[in-house]
Amino acid sequence: MQTRTTPGAMLKAMREKPPLVQCITNYVAMNIAANVLLASGASPAMVHAADEAGEFARIAGALTINIGTLSTQWIDGMQAAAKVATSAGKPWVLDPVAHYATAFRRNAVAELLALRPTIIRGNASEIIALAGGESRGQGVDSRDPVEQAEGSARWLAERQQAVVAVTGVVDFVTDGERAVRIEGGSVLMPQVTALGCSLTCLVGAFAATAPEDIFGATVAALSTFAIAGEEAARGAAGPGSFSWRFLDALAALDSETLDARARISAA
Repeated sequence: MQTRTTPGAMLKAMREKPPLVQCITNYVAMNIAANVLLASGASPAMVHAADEAGEFARIAGALTINIGTLSTQWIDGMQAAAKVATSAGKPWVLDPVAHYATAFRRNAVAELLALRPTIIRGNASEIIALAGGESRGQGVDSRDPVEQAEGSARWLAERQQAVVAVTGVVDFVTDGERAVRIEGGSVLMPQVTALGCSLTCLVGAFAATAPEDIFGATVAALSTFAIAGEEAARGAAGPGSFSWRFLDALAALDSETLDARARISAA
C-alpha cells in the first residue's frame, strides 16, 4: 500500500486515482470549485437535487455540503446525501456559511450537524457561533481572528467527533486531541469570490483519497491551498490576475514542492 502520511504523498495519490467528489455548494461557487478540483487532480460532480443526491452519494468518494445559497429543495438534497454518506461510511464535509444569520440557516445547520459530518470547515466567526459563542460575523464575512476560534474548534470537534478546520490568515485544524496551525496563502485570497467554498470541496477530495486519516487529509488540503496561494500571489497585480494564477499554481504544484514548502506546526 502506498504511504500517504504527508500532504505531498496524499496529493500524489489523489492525482494517481482521482476521487469523485459530490459538491453540494452554492451558485456563486460552482464554477470556481469545479475548476479547483480539476486543477488539483480530483473529479467534481455538482449534484444537489433531492431526487438524485442520495443515490449519487453512494457512488461518490466523498460529499461536501455548503449552505451558501439555501432553499428548502436544496436542504432536502443535502439531507438525503448526508444520510447516505453517513450510513455508507463515506467522509463528508460541512461548510456552515453564515449559519448564524437567519433562523432558516440555523435550523438547517442543526439538522445537518445531527447527521454527523466527518469534517467541519468554516471561518472563525462561523466556528465560534457554531460552538455557541458570540461572534462578530457579518453575513459570510468573518470579523473574528482565527486564534480566537481555536477553543471553540476544539470543543466542537470533541462534541461532534469530527475534524474542525478554521481558515483565515493562519489556519487551525483539530480533532479535539491533536491540533496544528498552517501558514501560507495570500491577502488576495479573500478578494476572490468563493475560494473558501472551493477549499471545502478540496478538503472532500483529500478525505476521499485518505479516508483512513481524516485529520491528515484536512491538513493536506489546507496546505495545498496555502502554497498555491503564495505562488499565485508572486505575479498577481490584483484579485483578477490572482484568480487564474491560483488555478495554474494548483495544477503545477507537485508533491515534492508541497512537502518542502508546507508550514505546519503543532498547536
